Amino acid sequence: MSSALPGILKAAGDPASPIKVLDPSFAALIDEKVPRKLGGDFLWAEGPVWLPAQKSLIFSDIKNNRMIRWDQTTGAISDFRKPADNANGNSIDRQGRLVTCQHRTASITRTEADGTITTLASSFEGQRFNSPNDIVCKSDGSIWFTDPAFGPTPAEGMQPPVTTGRIYRLDPQTHAVTMLMGDIPGPNGLVFSPDESALYVVEARAQPHRLLVRYDVVKGGTAIANRQVIFDCGAGLADGFRVDTQGNLWCGWGGGAGLDGVAIINPAQGKMIGHITLPERCANLAFGGPDRRLLLMAASTSLYGLRVKAQGIAGR
Repeated sequence: MSSALPGILKAAGDPASPIKVLDPSFAALIDEKVPRKLGGDFLWAEGPVWLPAQKSLIFSDIKNNRMIRWDQTTGAISDFRKPADNANGNSIDRQGRLVTCQHRTASITRTEADGTITTLASSFEGQRFNSPNDIVCKSDGSIWFTDPAFGPTPAEGMQPPVTTGRIYRLDPQTHAVTMLMGDIPGPNGLVFSPDESALYVVEARAQPHRLLVRYDVVKGGTAIANRQVIFDCGAGLADGFRVDTQGNLWCGWGGGAGLDGVAIINPAQGKMIGHITLPERCANLAFGGPDRRLLLMAASTSLYGLRVKAQGIAGR
């Protein structure tokens, strides 16, 4: 288990390049050499998700209380939804519908094909959620999401928390909500391994550093167990992440100059294999385009794109 800062300082190649190769395995995942800025003037870009049918990226601008669409065909940026109840994380279900974490309503919603919004969950055992943060849909149709105790933050629509940090599962058939794990120090980004045998979670308020942890997915894919720390973020600030088909974790990263951008972690080896430097902190990212090889990075006030040879998992 290693920390972020030493790895970046040992990067191979041109020190001025934004692409830092920390392990030979990362060299095979590089295509373009410099990220492109696709849009800006946001207040806090978060929760990107690729919608294949629309050839578009949807992401949240939390503090502006809106959701934004980036059209790959035209490059146009437009409002997708405003107001948006301070939406944060987004994903798509097995039918390609958008599912969203909303701070202001402390709920999980689904956008139907006709544009109407359905509330899927807003409480557990009669108690409202804190402020659902990030979300992922499993191949069985279930929806998994984190609910940290981050509030109150009025600018982001967050109320005072009522519970400790938790991870929940929403059943696709019964719509019942199950608490998978509680008392987590700031559960933030979450993603499944390619075969869904593991769930990776960012512990954003672990001490003294943020941690990336792994859980086994058990009980027929309906529960998690056996927490294992796979990476100590050191000076880095991990946020949201995605996984590629080889199982590497592509993590939104912050911490200041030299750290801001995307960290690529090999979870099996517990080490950072690469880093993409951006001029501002990256909160979250998604793999887009028809081949899922366009890395789209929601980074504070801007959206960046970079063609890579890695491929994201379909539907995540």
